[in-house]
Amino acid sequence: MVKVDPLAAKFSSDAYLGFDFGNKKIGVAVGHANTGIASPLQTIQSLNQVPDWHKIGQLITEWRPIGLVVGISRQSDGSDNVITPRMQKFCRQLNGRYNLPVHQIDETLTTFAAKQMLFDDLKVSAAKLWAVQDQLAAQIILQSWFDT
Repeated sequence: MVKVDPLAAKFSSDAYLGFDFGNKKIGVAVGHANTGIASPLQTIQSLNQVPDWHKIGQLITEWRPIGLVVGISRQSDGSDNVITPRMQKFCRQLNGRYNLPVHQIDETLTTFAAKQMLFDDLKVSAAKLWAVQDQLAAQIILQSWFDT
């Protein structure tokens, strides 16, 4: 399979951004429909549990996505958990601010999977893990959406 440079998505019209929403940090990934490959992009810090809309807007402008994908956390029985309403609010705000379709996908255990891969498999330090785990979780979310 041909490896695709994630920066190529900047110049295409089929880019998607994926988000791993959290109260303190939001992981962001990028991918595009032609290849169906997602790549981690960056972690955005929230201030007082408010997303940094300026940085998110910069990414929207820079990558020109045709859609956004947000991981939604739920209980194992499918019911909402404590953060589910905040995630859904984030989805509504993304749609309202940027007028782009926002797709939701189950994100159960994506951050855990990212931590496992980084810490156990790659032996990444705890400090580095904290900085990149959310963007890797966003990559897993976006890749899962592409794969479905």
